[in-house]
Order: sequence, then structure tokens, then C-alpha cells
Amino acid sequence: MTHEVSLAVLERDGRWLLQLRDDIEGILFPGHWGLFGGHLNAGETPFQAVNRELVEEINWAPENLLVPWFSNHSSTLVAHVFRGPLCVSLGQLQLLEGQDMTLATMEELASGAIWSPRLREFRPIAPGLDIVLQRQLSDTD
Repeated sequence: MTHEVSLAVLERDGRWLLQLRDDIEGILFPGHWGLFGGHLNAGETPFQAVNRELVEEINWAPENLLVPWFSNHSSTLVAHVFRGPLCVSLGQLQLLEGQDMTLATMEELASGAIWSPRLREFRPIAPGLDIVLQRQLSDTD
């Protein structure tokens, strides 16, 4: 069975907004940094899903429409990646899902581990985030 997710690359001052996933057994990549977003509900479009997930996870709806960037297909997952500007400060967001959030530079993302201000430790990035980083690098070449 193939699952579909919609993810948001939200950018502010050259940094990407990341979510530190909860340390809950049974979820995908617990304790790893990833993008905000999640699974599509039945009958939902990828665009509807990414906007719903942003409200559910950080209580924020983008003023400007997120732009579809690319989709990645594997045998079990289709990931729809959207991007757009984060036009508010972190302080204006309310973290409703996950342990922490931060804005990370490309250099920090490339290092494979990001500092969590809340937990006061480095945590790894989710393996799927590598696909998004590779796409970013290929788009800037």
C-alpha cells in the first residue's frame, strides 16, 4: 500500500523551519528533525493536506499560497513537497505537535544534526529530509 504525505519547506532569511518529532515509539523517525506536514486524509488534495497540517501543528495558515515544488515517489510513499516564505517570527507560531522547532541553515542541515534549543542537545535529521536537501542543491547548481 502506498501512503501520501504533504510537506512544507517554509523559508525565512535563508533558513528552513524544522520540527523535532516526538520521542514516541511507533511513529516515523521519532526524535528526528523533519519538515512540518503529514498524511493526506481520504479525499484530500496534497495542497489541502499541507495547509491543514500547518494549522494543526503550528497554528499557522500561510498568507501567501505555498507553491508545489516536487513530488518524490517510492514503492510505499509519495511525498508532495511545497515551499513558501515563513512571514512570521517563530514567536508567533504555536508548536502543537512535536518537541521543538527551529530555523536551520543549509550548513546545519548538511551536517546531519541540528541543535534543539528546548532539549539543549543535538538531534539527527530524518532520512527523508536528505531527498529535499538534494533537490535544493540540484536546483541551485
